Amino acid sequence: MSTLKEKAAKGLLWGSVSNGLQQLLNLVIGIFLARHLSQSDYGMIGMITIFVALGASLQEGGFISALNKRKNASYNDYNAVFWTSLGVGVGFYLLLFAAAPLIARFYHHPELTALTRYVALSFVISSLSTAPRAYLFCHLMVRETSIMTITALAISGIVAITMAFMGMSYWSIATQNIVYIIIIAALSYHFARWRPSIKVDFTPIKEMIGFSSRLLITNVFTILNTHLFSVVLGKLYTAPDVGNYTQANKWNTMGSSLISNMMYGVAQPVFIRVDDDRARQKAILRKMLRFTAFVAFPLMLGLALVAKEFIVILITERWIESARLMQLLCVAGAFAPISYLFSNLVISRGHSSRHMWATIGQCLAGLSLALLFANYGIHVMVAAYVTVSVLWTGVWLWLVNRETHLGLGEFVRDISPYLLLSVALCAVAHLAAGNIGNIYLRFAAKVVMVAVPYVVILWLLGSKILHEGIEMLKGKVIHQ
Repeated sequence: MSTLKEKAAKGLLWGSVSNGLQQLLNLVIGIFLARHLSQSDYGMIGMITIFVALGASLQEGGFISALNKRKNASYNDYNAVFWTSLGVGVGFYLLLFAAAPLIARFYHHPELTALTRYVALSFVISSLSTAPRAYLFCHLMVRETSIMTITALAISGIVAITMAFMGMSYWSIATQNIVYIIIIAALSYHFARWRPSIKVDFTPIKEMIGFSSRLLITNVFTILNTHLFSVVLGKLYTAPDVGNYTQANKWNTMGSSLISNMMYGVAQPVFIRVDDDRARQKAILRKMLRFTAFVAFPLMLGLALVAKEFIVILITERWIESARLMQLLCVAGAFAPISYLFSNLVISRGHSSRHMWATIGQCLAGLSLALLFANYGIHVMVAAYVTVSVLWTGVWLWLVNRETHLGLGEFVRDISPYLLLSVALCAVAHLAAGNIGNIYLRFAAKVVMVAVPYVVILWLLGSKILHEGIEMLKGKVIHQ
């Protein structure tokens, strides 16, 4: 029987490999699609993204984390979640099907009626896999989840690229999402070896609803916080404006999720399994925090540094406006994995209500500030959102402090070496390489001037993080 240490080791290893491959696939697919689709195509999808994300969250209902919280979840628990998720998925599809003409009228784009109804099919398909995906998550089956995700991403990407070459515009992006969800659903049943039964007892739902409903509300506000710009931009500005923001946010999300997703299959389950040992839980948290900061700051701040070269080289200069937005978003993206890690700790301790209110507060603060500056242009509005996102890390730290007594001083000591070094190296690279005429040489010079000194300086200073980073992937520093 695998120990917690062995499961965590395999989880982090597969999480790292999987996320690396996923981001590589996303990069290749994103390049092909951006070169063959227009800002308006991305804008059309961006306008309805918030509705799609809300539907997906509602049909999942927070039950995956709720099942994980039930350390010995039974077949009946998973079966009840299956039928509940399916019912919500079908219900929300019918609701959005009826509301599609109103959405199209709101944005003044009649084409959105058919597009919304087509994309909303994903709710029903995804609801079929909630229970088996929960089984994979709760049993730390990260290897299987990784294979499933990479396979789905590759096949759906091929379908989207083919459709884009055939001139099917925004329908290619919409179909990519549906194909992805179909494959995820099919493979989740294959790996989980779980099947639903028509004999269902909804008693477990009543027991989980308090915890899961708070996570659901939290997810709704997280989605609002993430995608509300698309709604505001779609109403106040043009489809190309929404497309530029969607493109910028896509690359930023790819970068920050590389770290967050690496922790997703491991952090919360591991925190729950050491819940009765507060000292050990805090030690695990701090090691994950150092590892997160070690990777997140140079990656995301470096991505902001090379945003213009990155965008022009990969998807041509017509997307240059998205590069300016991407630079701002990457600052928030540097802190996002830390907030994500902290939120997982809060959830693992069963405080879904605290997690909910913290997320609601961030959403309302970001929305209020963004709307306040909306008339000053999209760049000012995004800068306001980024400011709130970075500062809100302090709120998550306060919640974590209540559970583990992780103090501000410890937090600063854990992240400051990597934050300060990343900022300094990015500043030097900008000044030293900014005037290089050849865009390819300029891009390469900036990357080398940040990456190489970053590793060398930490090595010369005797930083343990290089050793811990390697050992983290092997699972040797997950336990104390």
